[in-house]
Amino acid sequence: MSALAAMSMQTFQAPADMLDVLTFRFAAAPSPPRLLQGQLALGPDSQPSQRRALSVLIPFFNEAGNIHPLLDEVHAAMVGVDYEIVCVNDCSSDATAAELAAALAANPDRIKVLTHRQRRGKSAALFTGLRHCVGDWVQLLDGDGQNDPADARRIWDLVAVTDENPALGIVCGKRTSRNDSGFKWLQSRIANGVRRFCLRDDATDTGCGFKLIRRRAFQDLPYFAAMHRFLPALVKRAGWDVREEAVADRQRRHGVSKYGFLGRFGAGLVDLFGMMWLVRRGGYGVAVEWDDPRKQR
Repeated sequence: MSALAAMSMQTFQAPADMLDVLTFRFAAAPSPPRLLQGQLALGPDSQPSQRRALSVLIPFFNEAGNIHPLLDEVHAAMVGVDYEIVCVNDCSSDATAAELAAALAANPDRIKVLTHRQRRGKSAALFTGLRHCVGDWVQLLDGDGQNDPADARRIWDLVAVTDENPALGIVCGKRTSRNDSGFKWLQSRIANGVRRFCLRDDATDTGCGFKLIRRRAFQDLPYFAAMHRFLPALVKRAGWDVREEAVADRQRRHGVSKYGFLGRFGAGLVDLFGMMWLVRRGGYGVAVEWDDPRKQR
C-alpha cells in the first residue's frame, strides 16, 4: 500500500472525521484580532471597570457618511438610559476611521472605538467589541443605518427594563418590511426557511442585524467565522431563551451592501452543515451552585 493511500485511510477512518471536514470553517476561523497599541486591553474574562446597563455594539466597514447620523440617533434614543456605544472599525479603507475619531472626540464618555489591524469580518468585529462591552445587555446594530435605534429603545423598555424572564438570552429583530431588491428578499426567505428547519432556532429572520443579547449569554458562545448568522441557534444551544420582536428596516443612506449572493450562499451552506453538527452535540452544563437562571429548568 502506498504511503498516500495509508495516509488517506488514516485520515478518514471514522464518520466523525467526515463531519470535521464539513466544519472546517469552525477550526479555520481566525481568533479575534489584537487591538491597536495604546487601546484598552479588556479581555473577555476581565472585570469591567465601569458597569453599565446597556452597550450598543456597532461594527463598521466602509460606512463613511452613515456613522454620524446613526450615532446621533442612538444618543437621542437612549436618553435616560445608562449606555455606552462600542464601535469596531473592521479595517475600513474610506473615511470611516476619521468619522469615528471625530465621534469619539465629541463624546469620549459614551463612545469606544476599536480598530482591526486587518479585515476579519463581522463576527470577529462583534467579538472584539464584546471584549470591551460593560453593559448587562448588548444591543447589536448594523453600521449602515438600516436598523432603527428607536426600535432599540422600545425593545429595551419592553424587555430589558422589566427583565421578567431572567433566562431570556436574545431578542431577535424581525423586519416588518424590506428595503432590498426582490431577489435579495427571496433568497433571504429561502435561507431563513432552510436554516429554521435544520436548526429549530425559534427565529424567522436571522439575517436581520438587530439583536439585543444578554451579555452573560453572549459570553457563553463559541467564536467562529460567520457565527453572527446563527446567534439564535447558538444562544438556544447554550440554554437561553430566544424571542422575536418586529423592527423596521430602513434604506441605507450611503454606500453599498457588502454581501454578495454567491459568496454568502457557498459559505452559508458549509456553515449550516457545521451548525447542524454543533447543535446536535449538546449544550452546556449548569451547576446547581451557580446563580444562573437556566438551572430552574
